[in-house]
Amino acid sequence: MSELTMVRQSRPTRPVSAAPALLAHTAFLTARLLRGFWRMPVYLVMNLVQPMIWLLLFGQLFKSIADIPGFASGSYVDFMTPGIVMMMALFGSAWAGTSYIQDMDRGVMDRLLTSPASRGALMASTMLFQAVLTVIQTAVVLPIAGLTGAKFDGGWAGLAILFLAAILLTFVFSALSNAVALLARQQTALIGISQLLSFPLMFVSSAIMDTRLSPRWVRDLARFNPFEWAVAAGRGALQASPDWGSVWGDLGLLAALVVVMGGLATAAFRAYQRSA
Repeated sequence: MSELTMVRQSRPTRPVSAAPALLAHTAFLTARLLRGFWRMPVYLVMNLVQPMIWLLLFGQLFKSIADIPGFASGSYVDFMTPGIVMMMALFGSAWAGTSYIQDMDRGVMDRLLTSPASRGALMASTMLFQAVLTVIQTAVVLPIAGLTGAKFDGGWAGLAILFLAAILLTFVFSALSNAVALLARQQTALIGISQLLSFPLMFVSSAIMDTRLSPRWVRDLARFNPFEWAVAAGRGALQASPDWGSVWGDLGLLAALVVVMGGLATAAFRAYQRSA
């Protein structure tokens, strides 16, 4: 054996950095979910149906609500549009865990957990996948809202904040849905818990009604409602003169909750493995 070969063999190997591996695994797993989505785009259409009904039907039926003294906006469509965007983000991300349950039923989850793929990548990929769907749905709904009379006085900056708030909300509830799926392992349980959370969060907010016209207990609960944080941030950014302190405050709360829920959901993998 040559001296050069001995030197090379005795040289310590460099540890592989975790960050590039995490990014690579996340990109691969997100692409896997997107390929499955493109084969069945009906999921996107189904998630658009209910918000479009709210926008096109309820937006016209209840447009006179804007005439109530003390209502926050002069146009109900203007007021309702950010709420519709967040409703799509909420309802879509609440079903994020179904992909985990399908993987469990097919035995794919066990193979993924025994592979080199990191738990963080498994979680981040589903969150990013749902964020892509939220962006697509929002890009479809906003032009339709504009055709029905909605005005976006905040311009492109306001629209960017609206998208950001929707993405953060998607991250929060995707992580929660994933955690529920890992712990419950049943589609019916996930559906039940998702419905139990989604509708109360929607109604205890300003998505479809100004909370200043609601009972006091609704206003008090809305202050701690992450769905309301997203609605308020998006609506505030679309105003002609936004209160940026309030907008960034709501976005900061959402971002902090994303970190918390992402960590809890990733930890749910350990509970799943212990009971597998």
